[in-house]
Amino acid sequence: MALTKQEWIDLEKKAAELRDLCIETVNWAGSGHWGGSSSCADILTILYYKYANFDPKNPTDPNRDRIVVSKGHVGIILAPLFSMLGLVKKEDLKTFNLTGSKLGIHLDSNKVAGLDSSTGSLGHGSPIAVGMALAGKLLGKSYKTFVILGDGECDEGSVWEAAMSTSHFAKRGTNNLITIVDRNHNMIDGNTEDIMALEPFEDKWKAFGFETIVVDGHDFPQLAKALETAIEGGPKPYCIIADTVKGQGVSFAQGNYKWHYGALDDAKYNTAKKDLAEYAKKRLERAEKEGK
Repeated sequence: MALTKQEWIDLEKKAAELRDLCIETVNWAGSGHWGGSSSCADILTILYYKYANFDPKNPTDPNRDRIVVSKGHVGIILAPLFSMLGLVKKEDLKTFNLTGSKLGIHLDSNKVAGLDSSTGSLGHGSPIAVGMALAGKLLGKSYKTFVILGDGECDEGSVWEAAMSTSHFAKRGTNNLITIVDRNHNMIDGNTEDIMALEPFEDKWKAFGFETIVVDGHDFPQLAKALETAIEGGPKPYCIIADTVKGQGVSFAQGNYKWHYGALDDAKYNTAKKDLAEYAKKRLERAEKEGK
């Protein structure tokens, strides 16, 4: 079923809180990968707060859905998310990526409760997710596995090896693996199409045997519809390509690959906070107007 008006409003409020807490964490840490973190804020919000079978009070439940955040350098928004879920102390966010902190720039699943996989080198998340999906079927579990990829990460050959395996083993259980690509069109060195062209991106996933859905990754009703279709499932695995904007909501960073990683001086911090408040207000107004 589609999102109710109240669900939409609640998701907007959670996403706004998450984006704001991410900027706070960047400020405490002195710098961080917040451009690509902001682009996947809505994906993370709707997954953890609406569609994934995940109880933060029981994060090791063997029947929980698995969530592999393969674009693991977005730890600077994952840590705030887990803080909101009650799995990380808010005080610990002030130590993010500092000496002695348990919150490294790539989060460690041995130190952060509820995190299904550590990541480091890009391209590793998809193979891990394939294994989780197959293991679930072998163990007679009904959980689903979600993997979130960055589009720049899709330059890695291991992503496509995993895609081939996902499609091949679909009859054995990997049709329960849902791939979500944060398609923000930028990577550390520039626009993805300038560095290593991905287009025709959707056709590539189709050629590897996936059902594909392209949505606005900052639109909760579109994300909800896509996730409901993918969760309902079918004979083929699903790939949701979420079209997003790097640095979304912050005027000086939107669509700018140079903010893949960066630090905020006082002026930029204040601008980011103001911009995000205005962005959240506009989105909430739309939800209140268009929600049913």
